Amino acid sequence: MKTNSTEVQHKVGTREEWLTARLKLLRAEKEHTRRGDELALMRQELPWVRIDKGYRFETDEGKASLSDLFRGRSQLLIYHFMFGPDYTAGCPSCSGIADGFNGFQVHLANHDVMLWAVSRAPLAKLQGYKRRMGWSFPWASSFGGDFNSDFSVGFSPEEQQRDGGIEYNFRREDALKPVKARVKASSSDDQNVWGTGVDLPTFLRERPGVSAFILEDGVVYHTYSAYARGLDALWGTWQWLDRAPKGRNETGHWWRRHDEYDQR
Repeated sequence: MKTNSTEVQHKVGTREEWLTARLKLLRAEKEHTRRGDELALMRQELPWVRIDKGYRFETDEGKASLSDLFRGRSQLLIYHFMFGPDYTAGCPSCSGIADGFNGFQVHLANHDVMLWAVSRAPLAKLQGYKRRMGWSFPWASSFGGDFNSDFSVGFSPEEQQRDGGIEYNFRREDALKPVKARVKASSSDDQNVWGTGVDLPTFLRERPGVSAFILEDGVVYHTYSAYARGLDALWGTWQWLDRAPKGRNETGHWWRRHDEYDQR
C-alpha cells in the first residue's frame, strides 16, 4: 500500500517535544486572540453611515423595508448570499456558510441581533432552495432593487464589461471580456458553474459579503461590511479544518452542498 509522502516526511517526536512546541504555539495563539479582540473593537469604532434610501425586500411575511428586517432588535447582520435571478441553485460556498445559520441565529436574535440572508433571486426561488436545504433562518429577496448593487455584491453585465471593471472588496477588478455562447451550453460545465445553472460571467454578477446595520431613533445606519476572505471566520468548516492535522488540505473546489455528498 502506497503511503502519502507528506505523512512520511512529517516530524514525529516525543510527548515532551510536542508539549514544548505546543506551548510555543499557545503563546502565538493567545497573541492572535488578543489581536482579534482589538480588531473587533476597531470594527465597532467605525463611523456610522446613515441610510436614507428606501430599500424594499420580499420576505415570507410579505414586503419589508430595511428597518422591518430588524424585527424589534437594534442590530442587523445581513449575509449577502450569492443567488442571482438566473440561478437555479445557490452558490455552494454560500450554502456551506449558511449551513451554520440555523444553529446560532436564535442566539443572536435573543441578544438584540437579527441575522438575515439577502439575495437578488425572486423569493419563490429562495423559498424552494431553502426547503431543499432544510433551513429555517430568515431569507429576503432584493429582486429588482438597488440593495445588492449599493453594497457591492450585485452587478450588471454592463458593469462587468466596463473598462474600469467593478469594485468588490474595496478594490477594482478588471472588466470581464464578453464570450460567445457555446453549442449545447446546457450540457457544458462552463454553463453550469458549480451547479448553479448559469455560466461564469452570470455567476460572477453576484458576490458574497456580510453587512452590519444599527437602528437608532428610527434611523438605520450602515456600520460594517466585509467580503471575500473576510468571510472565512463565518464559515465554521474552515475553523474546524484549521485545527485538523492536515489543515484545509485543499486541491481545488472540493466542497459540495450538504445534500450532494455521497453518503458514507
